Amino acid sequence: MKKLLLTILMSAFLGAVALIADTPNNDAAQESGGAAQGAQKAEKVYTPKPLSDMFLELSKSTGISALLSPQENVKNEFGKEVGPFAQTWGRLVMFVICFILFYLGIVKQYEPLLLLPIAFGGLLANIPIADMAGPNGFLGVLYNMGIASGLFPLLIFMGVGAMTDFGPLLANPKTSLLGGAAQFGIFGTLVLAVVLSKYTGFFEFTMKQAGAISIIGGADGPTSIFVASRLAPELLGAIAVSAYSYMALVPLIQPPIMRALTTKKEREIKMTQLREVGKIEKVLFPISLVVLCALFLPDAAPLMGALCFGNLARECGVIERINDTLQNSLINIVTIFLGLAVGSKLAADKFLIPETLGIVVLGLIAFSFGTAAGVVMAKIMNKLSKDPINPLIGSAGVSAVPMAARVSQKEAQKANPHNFLLMHAMGPNVSGVIGSAVAAGVLLSLF
Repeated sequence: MKKLLLTILMSAFLGAVALIADTPNNDAAQESGGAAQGAQKAEKVYTPKPLSDMFLELSKSTGISALLSPQENVKNEFGKEVGPFAQTWGRLVMFVICFILFYLGIVKQYEPLLLLPIAFGGLLANIPIADMAGPNGFLGVLYNMGIASGLFPLLIFMGVGAMTDFGPLLANPKTSLLGGAAQFGIFGTLVLAVVLSKYTGFFEFTMKQAGAISIIGGADGPTSIFVASRLAPELLGAIAVSAYSYMALVPLIQPPIMRALTTKKEREIKMTQLREVGKIEKVLFPISLVVLCALFLPDAAPLMGALCFGNLARECGVIERINDTLQNSLINIVTIFLGLAVGSKLAADKFLIPETLGIVVLGLIAFSFGTAAGVVMAKIMNKLSKDPINPLIGSAGVSAVPMAARVSQKEAQKANPHNFLLMHAMGPNVSGVIGSAVAAGVLLSLF
């Protein structure tokens, strides 16, 4: 009896163990079966089709079909609906605009290093179906990596710093006032944009958008992109194109303003030769600038820090490989990526809006105000200074380096062929770069 009972207990125990051991295997089998069924469902089974249907599907996947047959309920990354016009005729209009930018860059050679990549990026962004400017397209990846993060403008500023000689500014420090005066265009246009938005029904700019537009007055492309990506990314394409277009048109925009505000006698003024600036001064200047920025305006530190690091690499003389890389390889590579990424914002639904016209007009006003303010400040300084100051160098206070300084030189030589103002004009010109970075920091801190 004991043996029979023991046998029954052992059988029950072994059966329970077998049942427990078998349960996970059954679950795993069920999971495996479910996964296999899901894979079968997920796998698209090809079914033979008539040749006519295949050609019909192929025709629907062409860009021509997309231009002729806009989709409904399409939204961009900002959640705004993309209407039929932006999907059809709007793309064609943007193609024409991109071809105009190609013409300006290739034939007229207006800022070709940036207008060409921007135009090509705009061309790619308006190709239907491909969605290259979308979050997963290569233009969208470039934008998120370099523009939205603010990386590309900062790297450009490093290269600008490495190519900039602050010697003329250090030799004549009072010319920094001209660079500061030229920033009047930025803040004057900020007020004007707010007034237009409040008292007209055509433009509706927020304070952040007004701030992003006004920075165009500094004539500094990287700074404009950096500020716009922070304050008004939806307007980035129009702001960037306007900024670089006006930089390229400096020889056309500035001379009439300069001649209107000065007399021939003032344009003939010869300035005394600048003193020689030592290496210690040039090395200490960028370091001191960063320290001052950290103490008084930390919001400008990214731009100012990048600029000053590049300049320190230039002036210290012990890292020539880094200096050469900043001036050549790095800035060239980043310029390509920056231009293509900015071009991704030239999609029809973002560019062909009433606000774009406002940006173009306000940008021109900002640039003109900045030029005029610099010239007027130089006239005042000439009256008060014991050393003569040619008012033409005031127009170089905008940070279009070195084009604005060359315009000052050219206008001076028209009045007096023996007048050489280039190095004198470089002082306010490089101070304008600093001034635009400071103005950017002020706008970012305010908004």
